Amino acid sequence: MRTHTPERRGLGTRRLGAAQIVFFIVAAAGPLYAVAGGVSATYAVTGSIGVPLSFVVLAPVLALFAVGYAAMSRYITNAGAFYPYVAHGIGKSAGTGVAYVTVVAYSSIQLGIYGIFGLSVSTWLGMLFGVSVPWWLIALVTVLVAGAAGVLRIDLNAKVLGVALALEVGVLVVADAGMFTHPAGGHVSLTPLSPSSLFTTGVGAVFAFSIAVFLGFEGAATYGEECRDPSRTVGRATYTAIGLTAVLFVVSALGMAVATGPDHIVERAAAEGPSLLFGLAAEQLGPVFSHVAYALFLTSQCAAMLSFHNAVSRYFFALGREGLLPVGFSRTSKRTGAPIGGSLVQTTIAFVVVAVFALAGRDPFTDLFTWTGVTASTGVTIIMIAVSLSVVGFFRRHPGAETPWRSRFAPLLAALALSVVLVLVVAHFDVLLGPEGANPLLRWGLPGLLVLAGLVGFLRAESLRTRRPDVYAGIGGPVREAEELVSR
Repeated sequence: MRTHTPERRGLGTRRLGAAQIVFFIVAAAGPLYAVAGGVSATYAVTGSIGVPLSFVVLAPVLALFAVGYAAMSRYITNAGAFYPYVAHGIGKSAGTGVAYVTVVAYSSIQLGIYGIFGLSVSTWLGMLFGVSVPWWLIALVTVLVAGAAGVLRIDLNAKVLGVALALEVGVLVVADAGMFTHPAGGHVSLTPLSPSSLFTTGVGAVFAFSIAVFLGFEGAATYGEECRDPSRTVGRATYTAIGLTAVLFVVSALGMAVATGPDHIVERAAAEGPSLLFGLAAEQLGPVFSHVAYALFLTSQCAAMLSFHNAVSRYFFALGREGLLPVGFSRTSKRTGAPIGGSLVQTTIAFVVVAVFALAGRDPFTDLFTWTGVTASTGVTIIMIAVSLSVVGFFRRHPGAETPWRSRFAPLLAALALSVVLVLVVAHFDVLLGPEGANPLLRWGLPGLLVLAGLVGFLRAESLRTRRPDVYAGIGGPVREAEELVSR
């Protein structure tokens, strides 16, 4: 692979504030898409009625992670986000391994969204106009649209996402109000918030799905080079995103159980899937509201695709800039400053994968969406553990830069809690794959893909250590001097 140490260049000018980054990372979580698709799937696949409580439990864990994550963002500003943190906190080779895992994880979740979006639009067109359009054709066109949007001005994308996000949240608030004011049996049941509802045999699968629903909150640092004030913006955006999504997911998941009755939520979720939320909306708020909500469900998926596309493009950019991937990956648009090289690479990958699934006749939801989604959630959990440990290592070499809570205690607690989640995810990976869970190639191959990516990245860095020490020395980019850290 031909690489060299490129001139260190950045992305676009610093246009983004905390609110705009929140638009990106909450849009990546796709509140309406997450509730209608992810929450319904969690109920249906796991058979647990304790889904709302799983979000209550996970939110503090993610907030603990955010403490150290935000602290690191004050001193390392890099579009690669996670891997520079690990490179400076644990080691450059480990950081490169995390970088490769991150690319696989983030690319996977975006690929899955193309599948469910193609299916959703195809179903919608069939219901409204009686037109039969194959899911893969819609998905491939969407891949090209997302690729084109990825090279536009980043702040223009943020404005589009901001409008879409506001509409999504508004629909969820109205739908939640309707569900709570029309409870099954005439009374609101809080049984789904009972510990006995969650902590059963299938608790691992519930946490695995729930952490997948949260995916996207951790992406704030990828926009660090484009923030107006990266020392504060990344942290504020991350905390805001966790709080907003946690409230939306808890209330909406509970609302669905209240409206159907806790004893019937699993049955109805299994039978109706993503349509459950819109069916409840039609019953309580009328068909017009339901149709509007479904249209926003589609735009929610578009927003998530665009947000993840932007994030993956920036990872490719950062890796190409530092010589860990071909230098062409780091090409930026002269007009907009967007990572055009990374955007084109991600667009090509998505186009090929969607085409392969289509030619193989695989289902866009149970195969493409599910397989890539669980792979992504597993990968992000691994990454967050590595980042939490890197925070401890980094501030051990820079004592006094942050308080003990930020530099040591919170990251260690986060690493421990996330390790428990990871064990549960891997232990129940067969459940997450549904009917294909008995296939050992998928059961161990998909998580094995993440291990392989990490190993390839680690070995790539080790080869650079001996063959190109100048490139190796630049892995992770610059970091502020210890004196400056302490002075802040």
